[in-house]
Amino acid sequence: MSSLRPFGLSTWLAAPAAAALLMLTPVLRAPAHAQAAEATPAPQAANPAPASPSQTTVAATSQPATEQRGLTSRAIDKVKQVAKSAGDIFSRVPCLAPKGGSKTMGSLPHVATKLIAGQPVVIVAFGSSSTAGYGASSPDFNYPNRLAAQLRRQYPTANITVINAGVGGEDAPEMIKRLQTEVIDVHPDLVIWQVGTNAVLRNLDPGDTAKMVEDGVARIQAGGGGADVVLVDPQYSPQVTQRADSANKMVKLLGKVAALRHVGIFPRFEVMRDWHEKQALPVESFVIADGLHMNDWGYACFAQLLGDDIIHSVGQIKLGVNVPADVRTYRPM
Repeated sequence: MSSLRPFGLSTWLAAPAAAALLMLTPVLRAPAHAQAAEATPAPQAANPAPASPSQTTVAATSQPATEQRGLTSRAIDKVKQVAKSAGDIFSRVPCLAPKGGSKTMGSLPHVATKLIAGQPVVIVAFGSSSTAGYGASSPDFNYPNRLAAQLRRQYPTANITVINAGVGGEDAPEMIKRLQTEVIDVHPDLVIWQVGTNAVLRNLDPGDTAKMVEDGVARIQAGGGGADVVLVDPQYSPQVTQRADSANKMVKLLGKVAALRHVGIFPRFEVMRDWHEKQALPVESFVIADGLHMNDWGYACFAQLLGDDIIHSVGQIKLGVNVPADVRTYRPM
């Protein structure tokens, strides 16, 4: 598998791909502090805010019909470019779902129903540095941006907003302090809560962490908006696996919280272990040199599989199938 080792995106691939992604409606950013990372990440520039509907209408009506057609054609070309750049990262090694055995989210009825109805959808990506995107070569390659691009390609007429509320170095104790203002008060349709890694690294009690997460999920569910929730457990990487007992307890307890609160869980630990043990990918092909954070490919595949599950959930709702979160079974897409 030595040919798989040079895995980080080279400059010639990252630059055009990032530029193409920037041409889409940008992912909204969380407050400035939410862009921090555990170590010293490269600065992440805030994306410009999209124009309001009224601004867009005025601009469109003031342009000649031929110019509007030209803009439409260029917009279509940009979407095609972004779709191509999204696939380029998997050109050497494809992103494959586990063959079976892992659990993942059930139906996401709230966000799926809104997508089917063509209503605006707000997703909050809540977590620490692997949500903020530490290790990615560009902000456009963090998982929330990759997920947003995938969902917009799948639902091109939908108004989808993904807010990156990742803050490096945090875990449940710190996240709970900002849960109200950065999650509940936003009235999201879906909350993707990545948690537990820093608790393992800081030797926090997994049981205490699980209890805080359970309380936090209950608060989100009581917020009145009916938001769907998906928990994301720790990553499979050397700094985590060297604390195997704590990591395994954390993964197991977060799964129990998801079942108890009837919410989804994305089994990141098992998915990444599958990459290494069953797909024979060297760890350094999806984890950067710090032995903890994912690289561009790791974030991209994580986002792809997460997005596949969301899309699959929408398909289930369309068919009238609502799979409870406590009977989750991973189905390769």
